[in-house]
Amino acid sequence: MRVNLLLACTECKRRNYATVKNKKNTTGRLELKKYCPWCRTHTTHREAR
Repeated sequence: MRVNLLLACTECKRRNYATVKNKKNTTGRLELKKYCPWCRTHTTHREAR
């Protein structure tokens, strides 16, 4: 089952990216290193609740 989710920057807490994940294969919270336009650097983005 694939679900839509938002990725939020761990530094500034802004929600910058939208993506999908398979809930069966990835049960934990998704964490990706992405570019944050507000921080102007690459930071860890975590799945927002």
